[in-house]
Amino acid sequence: MLAIFCHITAYIEQNHKKIIIWLTLNMLSSFLGQTSTAMVGIDIGSYAVKAVLLEQEGEHIRLLQVVQEPIPKGVMNEREIQDIEALGNVIAKIRKSIPKTVKLAAAAVSGSTVITKTIYMDVNLTDDEMETQIEIEADSLIPYPLEEVSLDFERLGVNESDPSKVNVLLSAARTDSVQARVGALEAANFTAKLIDVESYALSRSAELIYGQLPDDATSKRVGLVDMGANMTLMTVLEDGEAIYTRDQAFGGEQYTKNIVNYYNKTFEEAELAKKTGDLPPNYTFEVLAPFQTAVIQQIRRAIQMFLTSSGHDKLDYLVLSGGASMLEGMKQVIEDELGIYCVIANPFTDMEINAKVDPQLTDNQASAFMIAAGLALRSFNPCHI
Repeated sequence: MLAIFCHITAYIEQNHKKIIIWLTLNMLSSFLGQTSTAMVGIDIGSYAVKAVLLEQEGEHIRLLQVVQEPIPKGVMNEREIQDIEALGNVIAKIRKSIPKTVKLAAAAVSGSTVITKTIYMDVNLTDDEMETQIEIEADSLIPYPLEEVSLDFERLGVNESDPSKVNVLLSAARTDSVQARVGALEAANFTAKLIDVESYALSRSAELIYGQLPDDATSKRVGLVDMGANMTLMTVLEDGEAIYTRDQAFGGEQYTKNIVNYYNKTFEEAELAKKTGDLPPNYTFEVLAPFQTAVIQQIRRAIQMFLTSSGHDKLDYLVLSGGASMLEGMKQVIEDELGIYCVIANPFTDMEINAKVDPQLTDNQASAFMIAAGLALRSFNPCHI
């Protein structure tokens, strides 16, 4: 079965030192029988860069490498790159763990820097004619100055209500966000093959975790919730297709700040204490339980917005990922409070794992690599221009 996702990507090619950015949409096809060039998926977060390298062998996907490196304070701000050179130095450390023969990389921009709209155009228009018309109408379609964005479109299919029209997905990404990521990758001696969108990379990685869900999950509505440091992404899949995405400005950083304030620690000390569990016995009631309550409120609100906008009456399953998902008891309290079957994502569960891979990352922190894994899967889904 083919699962169709709206993948907004940016294909980067060098032409006389000019970066030409093509925003495209792609179909996620079956992993079987495809030949491809390995491409490392690099997830640039607020406080760490995470990388995943995969290899396809027949029906199986093999995990070749998983790497994580912290990002120095001040390099990122609100998911935007403030210091390309410093970020390049971080990615260069990751580069040392990736085989030299692997030169291509995929990264992603946050959904907040990307706009997508479905518009309706005459079914008989050629692509060139559509491009001309969209350029003429772009000012009214995109709320950013046109000189600051890169535009592209893709036909989605004939409109069911009006067969004389075709649904066209128009996408726009802020060019500076794309170029900053390209620059950081190139500074680390990678070639930027494409820039995806985080929420769609998360959607793509669902292919790796359906085995953790009940057998009927592929025909049900599954919510993917990735809780990063300061951004929570939610994507809903139905019959394997992404039907809803939403970003929320909330994440595990709030928990770290609570530890800082409650126990008079530095931010770095709080981050370490959070990871090692080196906290007073009563921290469960003082900081963990209140944060869990806040997480539940955020997820409940996101689910309600999906149900209201879609007209559906329920979400069948919930998949949690990201650093905050791994906090003590998080899965159970969310499942109990929301009444939805819930799992913590592990994209590596069904993979053969290279002996060189750090087991601490695959065993204890796998949930944090969902977006990086979704980016790495693009190795088996070549761009089309």
